[in-house]
Amino acid sequence: MQVFLPFQSVLEYSKMNYKLTKLTNGLRVLTVPMVQSESATLTIWVKTGSRNEDKKVNGISHFLEHMVFKGSKKRPTAKAISEVVDSIGGEFNAATSKDWMNFYIKARNAHLATACDVLSDMVINPLLQEEEIEREKGTIIQEIAMYEDTPVMKIGDVFEELAFEGNPLGWDTAGTKSSVKRIVKNDILSYRKKYYGYPNILISVAGGVTEKDVVELVKKNFQSPITLAEPDPALRDNFKNSQTKPRVKLKTKKTDQSHFILGFMGDGRNYENRYAQGVLATILGGGMSSRLFIEVRERRGLAYAVKTGIERFQETGYMSTYVGTDPKKVDEAISVVLEEYYKIRNSNIEIQNSELTKAKEYLKGHLALALEDTSCVNSFFAEQALFLPEILTPEEVFKKVDQVKLENVYAEARRLFTPSRLNLAVIGPYQDEEKFVKLLK
Repeated sequence: MQVFLPFQSVLEYSKMNYKLTKLTNGLRVLTVPMVQSESATLTIWVKTGSRNEDKKVNGISHFLEHMVFKGSKKRPTAKAISEVVDSIGGEFNAATSKDWMNFYIKARNAHLATACDVLSDMVINPLLQEEEIEREKGTIIQEIAMYEDTPVMKIGDVFEELAFEGNPLGWDTAGTKSSVKRIVKNDILSYRKKYYGYPNILISVAGGVTEKDVVELVKKNFQSPITLAEPDPALRDNFKNSQTKPRVKLKTKKTDQSHFILGFMGDGRNYENRYAQGVLATILGGGMSSRLFIEVRERRGLAYAVKTGIERFQETGYMSTYVGTDPKKVDEAISVVLEEYYKIRNSNIEIQNSELTKAKEYLKGHLALALEDTSCVNSFFAEQALFLPEILTPEEVFKKVDQVKLENVYAEARRLFTPSRLNLAVIGPYQDEEKFVKLLK
């Protein structure tokens, strides 16, 4: 059963603010104090990702993510690094996306100084030993193979390859087996020189900390000024959507379940009506009482997993629905999903005020629950600091959501849900891509 938090309760819980400081060396420090928290998450964000790569060495961002754990100036082996983090009871990891990378340690507040010392040394002073680079190629190739053998994980890559065809946004973040094999130490050094300058890096800390303590730790551990080889390398290849008709991409694979993502091209991170789009996606497939969940799973029994969401990059994005279904019923499932999108666009089944209210409370409640975790708080504030002209607090986001009206939702549905924006990616035991093209028509 879904429980929705009253708006006032959400506000009372999420009254948190941030402090953003810029140091003389160009490094920015974002602090989000959470007075009651016994832990803190320290994250180093770098404003780059796979969209800034050359095709020849596609996957180099992700490769570099792996290499920082293999040894640093102070701790020359992976074991030496992990022993320190284990000794403070912390957890650490990293992630690479299309346009950002991050590295984090989450630990008790009392151990933040150790966390900062370890993480800064890993990211700023990795050894990048050639024998480790060669060894890690095998690990990453096996990671790529794992995704290839797991359609539910791979289908997103197939959809983005179709949606962003001809642009680095459509490339796999991990790269390909051949591109990973080509990467050498000089490639990694060149990439770091180009993107790992302090003006391109953000340090964020959320938890039981103070701005003063955080800034002092950062100054101590990030002293040397680093400049970028290029003035503003954060967005190398702008994407311009030139699509004029529905498109399909089929990945033929023998599977017991077919996986598909059906979606419409949308807008970037700073789109002014993004909150109306969020409400629209929630009404469609944002919970167990959403239209698609009820129609696809509960009424027809076509799928176990049904989910609608929005993905945004700086200048573009998309709204899409994922479904896993019986290969014999994929045609029906696709038709039902598309029909539900068009029902809202054409106002065939009107959105009730109660449905609108439920969607808003769903969005606010899920954000409030996420903000119980210091790493999620880090992401909430830091991604805004990296990409948006202003940072909104949770309270400000809740107000934006509450201001969404029915006419705003309908306006976005009419604008987005058109054949010229429609894309479909399918993984399953099929040979005929044309049959899916006909379905969209």
